[in-house]
Amino acid sequence: MNAPTTFDPATTALLVIDMQRDFCSPGGYAHQAGIDIAPMQAVVPQVQRLLAAARAAGLLVVHTREGHLPDLSDCPPAKLARSVAAGAPIGSHGPLGRLLVRGEQGHDFVPALRPLVSEHVIDKPGYGAFHQTTLGALLAAFGIGQLILCGVTTEVCVHSTLREAVDRGYSCTTVGDATAASQPELHAPALAMIGVEGGIFGSVMGTDDCVRAMQALHAKITA
Repeated sequence: MNAPTTFDPATTALLVIDMQRDFCSPGGYAHQAGIDIAPMQAVVPQVQRLLAAARAAGLLVVHTREGHLPDLSDCPPAKLARSVAAGAPIGSHGPLGRLLVRGEQGHDFVPALRPLVSEHVIDKPGYGAFHQTTLGALLAAFGIGQLILCGVTTEVCVHSTLREAVDRGYSCTTVGDATAASQPELHAPALAMIGVEGGIFGSVMGTDDCVRAMQALHAKITA
């Protein structure tokens, strides 16, 4: 599928996935698990540009965070076991508080990407942003049919959310250089999967092109 050259502000939302300290900052979950967080930190400027353009164009903006209740009642045993195997047990104490627990410092967004008061935050217990959340109801309430996805990580939460969205009938554009993988060698294959079979999971776009498309919307609005 070819990437769109325009977006309809009435039916398009920017979905910023998991740009939180647990994945992007020293001492967070990813860092404690031995993952190189430099690629995640490197996409912050691109996400900032997308946010600025989306806000100017009047798009709905939604931010997601992965994390669990303090008692971990919403963390499946298998997921907890995987985090133990990774060396960063969910709920254990780290420099930014308990890992992947809601309300802790690590669960919060990186300072450069804090949501505006008017923007929506979806706290999710899983990798996909639709699972056990109100995201679907929120998008339906605003009449959204098209999603622009960015954030981390390309191969896990971005891809999980993308696949959930496609199965629910959304037209999706993933901004490739505004996403990052936990292992750099996984990034390109994860993006390549999107375009197979004529764009089975939508399209991939660069930040420059996506910003231009949103700026064109802003120009129409202010003309």
